[in-house]
Amino acid sequence: MELSQKPIRQTAVILAIVASALGFFVDLYDIIIVSVVRRASLLSVGVPESELLDKGVLLLNVQMAGMLIGGFLWGILGDKRGRLSVLFGSILLYSVATLAKDRKS
Repeated sequence: MELSQKPIRQTAVILAIVASALGFFVDLYDIIIVSVVRRASLLSVGVPESELLDKGVLLLNVQMAGMLIGGFLWGILGDKRGRLSVLFGSILLYSVATLAKDRKS
């Protein structure tokens, strides 16, 4: 009996690690992509060349503050409502925000 449960447990641990790594990489991708397109996007919305550094730093700071606050809020919600429902809620919120942004363009 112990032999049959060990591979299942090991598979569950591996899946948990892979899921955690994917979540980390999505957050990291969001940070990196904003840094990559920051200059071009700020210029396209009319920010003067002389203010690019200040606005870029502000943008990065707001992004980090949003991730910090969001981490606390979604974490508390996950503790109270359950991780799976909060995961689906965050995916839904992200999708709606993306669609709303695309619709406005």
